[in-house]
Amino acid sequence: MATNGTGTQQAFEPVLAAMATMRDGQREQKKAAHSFLESFQKSAEAWTVTLGILQSDADPEAKLFAATTLRGKITYDVHQIPADALPALRDQVLQLLKVFATGVRPIRIQLCVCLAILAIQMTGWKDVLSTVVSTLGNDADSHACILDFLKVLPEEVTEGRKINLTEDELNQRTQELLGDNAGSVVGLLLNYAQSSDAAATNPQLLEVVTSWLREVPVGDIVNSPLLDIIFKALDSDRSFDAATDCLCAIFRETRDVDEYLASIQILLPRLLALQPRIAQVASEEDAEAYKGLTRVFAEAGEAWVVLIAREPITFRPLVEAILECAARDVEKDAIALTFTFWYELKLYLILERYIQARIQYVDIYSKLVEVMLKQLEYPSPEDGGSDLFEGNREEEDKFREFRHHMGDVLKDCCEIMGVTECLTKVFERIKLWMGTYGSQASADNVPHWQQLEAPLFSMRAMGRMVDKDEDIILPQIMPLIVQIPNHEKLRFAAIMVLGRYTEWTSNHPEFLEPQFTYIVSSFETDSKELIRAAAMSLKFFCTDCKHLLSGQVIQLQQFYDQTLDKLPGISQEEMTEGVASVVAVQPPADIYRLLKTYCDPLMNRLMAKANAAKDKDGKLEVADFLQMITLFVQNVVPYVEPGQENPAVKYCQEIFPILATILETFIDFPPICERVCRVWRFMVISYRTATAPLLPQMANKLASGFATSRQGCFLWVTSAILREFSEDREHVDENTTSAIYSFFEAQSTAMLRMMSDLPPQELPDVIEDFYRLLIDALLYYPHKLIPSALFTPIFQAAVSALSLEQQEPLSAVLHYLRDVIGYGGDNPPSSTNSPNPAPIKQAVQQLLLAHGEQLVKQIMAGMMITFPGDCFTDGSGALLGLFELTPQQTTAWVDTTVRMLPAGTVSEAEINRLLAGIREQLSVGPDGLRKVRSLLQDFTNSYRRRYVAPRDGLGRLEATRFQFDG
Repeated sequence: MATNGTGTQQAFEPVLAAMATMRDGQREQKKAAHSFLESFQKSAEAWTVTLGILQSDADPEAKLFAATTLRGKITYDVHQIPADALPALRDQVLQLLKVFATGVRPIRIQLCVCLAILAIQMTGWKDVLSTVVSTLGNDADSHACILDFLKVLPEEVTEGRKINLTEDELNQRTQELLGDNAGSVVGLLLNYAQSSDAAATNPQLLEVVTSWLREVPVGDIVNSPLLDIIFKALDSDRSFDAATDCLCAIFRETRDVDEYLASIQILLPRLLALQPRIAQVASEEDAEAYKGLTRVFAEAGEAWVVLIAREPITFRPLVEAILECAARDVEKDAIALTFTFWYELKLYLILERYIQARIQYVDIYSKLVEVMLKQLEYPSPEDGGSDLFEGNREEEDKFREFRHHMGDVLKDCCEIMGVTECLTKVFERIKLWMGTYGSQASADNVPHWQQLEAPLFSMRAMGRMVDKDEDIILPQIMPLIVQIPNHEKLRFAAIMVLGRYTEWTSNHPEFLEPQFTYIVSSFETDSKELIRAAAMSLKFFCTDCKHLLSGQVIQLQQFYDQTLDKLPGISQEEMTEGVASVVAVQPPADIYRLLKTYCDPLMNRLMAKANAAKDKDGKLEVADFLQMITLFVQNVVPYVEPGQENPAVKYCQEIFPILATILETFIDFPPICERVCRVWRFMVISYRTATAPLLPQMANKLASGFATSRQGCFLWVTSAILREFSEDREHVDENTTSAIYSFFEAQSTAMLRMMSDLPPQELPDVIEDFYRLLIDALLYYPHKLIPSALFTPIFQAAVSALSLEQQEPLSAVLHYLRDVIGYGGDNPPSSTNSPNPAPIKQAVQQLLLAHGEQLVKQIMAGMMITFPGDCFTDGSGALLGLFELTPQQTTAWVDTTVRMLPAGTVSEAEINRLLAGIREQLSVGPDGLRKVRSLLQDFTNSYRRRYVAPRDGLGRLEATRFQFDG
């Protein structure tokens, strides 16, 4: 791997020029430069060029790119150079490390990674650690480089699956590089740490300890002077963050508390000695230090949580320290670090075996409720204005999300203390505010409203935990809530609380009227936020109290009709869903009349919007409004005896021609087509076989709509019809199923014509919908579909569609193919439990023998090159199904496929190893099949990483000039 001056420099000039273009060129120039550099990184000449750049006087950015490229070469492309040249490559990297020992750190880090990856692969290199240390020397300048290498070595060994070694080779190398060197590393670190005060607070030292903790027994660290060094490092700003990371890593390593009890007994008093610093750091208002300290205590709590539950007296001081961290967090920036601990401790304390510990900790959880109630309060603007976050919307969103997480902690408290006790604290806060400030509140000024809003929010958060039979606190709180002062934030909180407790209200009807009146009156405000909240709460009232409100169904329609047009779209849907729930519980005899009462005005609005829709916005308004009809169809599902007319279907027959006219009018506007089809689909789903009278005209509109528009939404409805009128469904006669299947065949024929006219890349969405339809067809009509003349062309079209690169259509196609393969065996994905008939199995097996080779080629090409990551499982699942049915033929097809890969990308030895592994595992029997799947996934993943996936380094070039930190 030696380089020669002039020739090498000429070789890397194009690379440097491309890098310059990536920084400063025009868009097309950058694209070409990117492509050039991507190819360069995978080429054989990149070895010499990258080493040449690193040895040249190129700028640091070019050298960083070269070092990153070299890392990729050593990771994936070692097969490009002879094995006997590896020692020379190692020596060159070592010499480069000496050169960069005091240079730019990002380059040095990349070279350390290069050396670590090379060490993993050079299995004959046994004295890695001593070679690196002796080569770099013992002067102060080399220490940073040695520490960098020690840090990255275990990290790269952990990532070793990227490297082309067998599992056994990697395990052996892990032991040689890490396990056998653990003691030596501890000694090196200790010697370095004791060499000077600066060394003891060097963050790099602590980073190395953290990196090696999985390899070095944690007891070796805890029982060594290194523990003192780590704790003392918390006193230095320079090393605080690294010491925090290191301690947290140590705690995580002691999660198996019984195994590490001796270490925990040493760590606990050292940790508790830090507790006085909580108040100190809080008073100094050092937010980052406070977060770090909180993290240390919280991580220890999470690691030792089972001991905290077992030995509450011993570990109570730790729990108190975590509570103090939460309580003193004025900035509300560190408290979230404690949330996981409270949750995990709760999981233990609710168990019967830890009931005594629960009694010991209940007072801490009681204090935690008080902390949360205080931390939930909105900030008070410094200038006294109304903008709580002074225009910082990001901070506002962050605070809102943070409050919901605090609400989860309150739920944990409910499980420990009991809901009534938690609600009592909320009630006390509300009464305290009412008694202190209630008389001072006016329409224009509500003093300290944050102190009232916080308990209201907490009450909403705890709603899921409150039983609908709670009769102690809620009957006292609910009358107060509807008397809350008319402040926007307070009214919003009150509306949300009432909407959260509608199940409780349904069980306490005496509280319904004032609450419902409060919600309804909120629609008269000018606040959009309050109106949205009121619409959401009204939905819950109507859903949970529908039987209580059923007597007001006519009055409710009048309010609905008067209010609907004033609401934003999402609120219209929520209110519609609510009132539809009330209509749904009316006697079946009244359903038709009520649907006309509620929906006829909606249909009139819809037709008016359709007639006025001349531009895109108008058409989108039509599409959105169709959702109101869908919600009634989804929710109003009366029970009717089979054979009797369904009143909802009777109404659907009336509105069907209007929907069909709208569809035909806007057949070239997909959102309207999709929404009309959604209405029809839910008619079938909701009323099932009762929709039989609608089927002839619906099938006609679906066929003509699909042929005209080529939109997949028409296939959604067809799929629903196939499911509801399947061969095994009761009350469905054979003539109906035959007619439906014939309609499905017509849709399929139209789709196949479409796929023959256009490449799959132009039809991804329709292909997805088509093969989702076929999954249903295969599930419910296998005995019609598999013997049919369409079965083979549909399968061939699926194989062709595997050239797509979008996840959703590929997933649908692969699911279909896996189901087809399943019908070649004894356990197909059938909707019945009946055995798979021999003629069906034979037909599928013949199909696979005829087209299996092309299927294997397409799947393997996808897994190696084009499939999105989420499609790998289905791809390998399809291959596994083929191996199960036809192991010898499938092995031969895989062999043929991998030998078609471009020359130089896969060696003969790799191919032979893959095929030998497959044959060996197939001989084992069923258990070996899973291993075959792993072999194929490993092979295709390795190929993709080496030859398809972009290598590291290019992203930096596309960004602003890299800033080196030395």
